[in-house]
Amino acid sequence: MLIDSHCHLDLATKGGDPTSLVTDAKRSGVEHLLSVAVDLASAKKAIKYAHQFEGVFATVGVHPNGRLAVEPTVEELVDLAKDKKVLAIGETGLDTYRNNGGSEADFAHNLERQKKRFRRHILAAKRSGKPLVIHCRDAKEDTLRILREEEAGQIGGIMHCFVEDWETARKVLDLNFHLSFSGIVTYKNATIVKESAKKAPMDRILVETDSPYLAPVPHRGKPNQPAYVRHVATHIAELRGIGIEQFSQATTENFFRLFHAS
Repeated sequence: MLIDSHCHLDLATKGGDPTSLVTDAKRSGVEHLLSVAVDLASAKKAIKYAHQFEGVFATVGVHPNGRLAVEPTVEELVDLAKDKKVLAIGETGLDTYRNNGGSEADFAHNLERQKKRFRRHILAAKRSGKPLVIHCRDAKEDTLRILREEEAGQIGGIMHCFVEDWETARKVLDLNFHLSFSGIVTYKNATIVKESAKKAPMDRILVETDSPYLAPVPHRGKPNQPAYVRHVATHIAELRGIGIEQFSQATTENFFRLFHAS
């Protein structure tokens, strides 16, 4: 059994019916999915899907790049997280990759907005007792600093779509966070990510698709889907020199232990 620890069912279906995606996943041995929110509207959809489909869970949060999204209050996040199918707060964090197109003043303003939003999500995670799903792109130093300052390790969570080197991986692990690897690890030139996936403790690894984005080899360049997480898992298992069954069992246990899922 495998678990896709990070997908976007609403985005993959453009807000439509995800039945075929869930069915295809289960046919591929992917029994559980974590449908991750990017704003409050998608959080409500994720919760809806989680109640509609067995084996689907949800998160609540607003993506750091959601410039036009309604800013969530801590209370709103905590209230949504009360649903039994909600396992985590997020995705949240920092992203400066898409923050480079405007003026220096715009960049600074947007980054400050992201930091405030990030801190609110951490507080909501602590109050709700739900782990965090962290998005970090081109902002690892600020992300790690805020996690330390807010003592986010008390609640823990995952660094989703981890693409950093082993030195950074160790810092993330030291903060009581897990590493979740996406289809990027299957790409030929992703040597840094492969090293981190090979060296990370087996009890701190998860796998994901981030669908509909980042399809793994051999589907690279096409729309991604939860069923394809098997390619991610198989690749990392081969990197580590273990069987896919052993790897699948370990990552499944990691997911249920981290998110207290049932």
